[in-house]
Amino acid sequence: MIRNLLPLSALLMGSAFLLFAGGVNSLILPIRGEAEGFAAASLGLLGTGWAIGYVAGCLRMPALVARVGHIRAFGAMCAIAAIAVLLSLLLITPWVWIPVRALSGFCFAGAAMIVESWLSERADAKSRGRVFGIYTMVNLGATTAGQMVLTLGDTNGYLFFVLAAMIYCLALLPTAMSATSTPRPLTRVSLDLRKLWRNSPIAVFAVLMVGVSNASFGTLAAVYAARIGLSLQEIALFASIPILAGAATQIPVGIASDRYDRRKVLIGVTLFAMLADALFLFAGTPQPGLALVMSGLFGATVYAMYPIIVAHANDHAEPGSFIQVSGGLLLVFGIGSIIGPTVAGFAMTEFGASTLFAVTGSVHLLLILFALLRLRIAPAVASKDKVAFQAKPMARASTPETAALGADQAELNADQQAHSADDPVSRQED
Repeated sequence: MIRNLLPLSALLMGSAFLLFAGGVNSLILPIRGEAEGFAAASLGLLGTGWAIGYVAGCLRMPALVARVGHIRAFGAMCAIAAIAVLLSLLLITPWVWIPVRALSGFCFAGAAMIVESWLSERADAKSRGRVFGIYTMVNLGATTAGQMVLTLGDTNGYLFFVLAAMIYCLALLPTAMSATSTPRPLTRVSLDLRKLWRNSPIAVFAVLMVGVSNASFGTLAAVYAARIGLSLQEIALFASIPILAGAATQIPVGIASDRYDRRKVLIGVTLFAMLADALFLFAGTPQPGLALVMSGLFGATVYAMYPIIVAHANDHAEPGSFIQVSGGLLLVFGIGSIIGPTVAGFAMTEFGASTLFAVTGSVHLLLILFALLRLRIAPAVASKDKVAFQAKPMARASTPETAALGADQAELNADQQAHSADDPVSRQED
């Protein structure tokens, strides 16, 4: 039994190293950029660059892995990600950081897809849900730990850049030394907006708005926190507490969305998100304790929206299209993630730090209005026709392989059969 779990432990360790390094990298850049006097618009473009690279990685990685194999591709992605972090240290200018951040996003997506493909291959019908749950907890814990480690040293030096590069290199060791067999080819997902829109208009619109909101906050939360005078320890908490709060609220939100119309649950959650937006807008310069409480409320709402949207879309999906729908929504989320940090960054540069929440509040209002419109047009899905709600990692750290890993065995088999019928060549071994 232990022998069978060792390859899985190696993969989870590699994922933990990857997410830990990503947590360090994602927070050190805005903190150091703010200290170097970068404009908020430039720091927002770091998030835009990341999103572009991440979406490109999700789209292009299957072809790269098919050409060179899983282990070589994973090693290359980790090595390039480490180089990108060190380049950010050597050349401290936004004109270098933005394209380098895009490169990091590409590598991060590729490495995550390969790990998730391996885990999905190792998970049988009985253990798939447990494996996905453990993987989600590992990612959450590693990301939070990576952000909190910044409180232990000086962010104005080279320490955390070098640390992130070292951990990226460590991430390739467990998979390189693992004896597990090479997994199946990576999941290929194309973005068919018309088909997604016909499946569920509200899911497409809502996931785009959530992409704008969540990426804006994820990229610029540290900048906002620095500009209202929080200490380094408080900035790290300000960025980490929302992630933990979002994970905690997914279970009660999921129970509610399984019992009631998911669109109404989404509206309710978004109303609480707008409350958090309003508190930030009208609080001026809040005291540290109040700022942390408000960040927790914000994260508890915005990071619980994405799983509701995916579940609603899959309520309407045709059999055998679970992964394609989930992967397509992820790419729409990526488009929103490209738009959000750019708009929010320029708004913060022109009108001040709190306008970050004017941007998020605006998209949350648009989401509510569109959801109310759809309630008038389309009936609710019957309870017997709903798929089971499933808690998910942050969409910004998800890939099409996350959907494959999170699918139960029946859904996975149906998707594989549908994909084989459409594209027999893609089912061939590497």
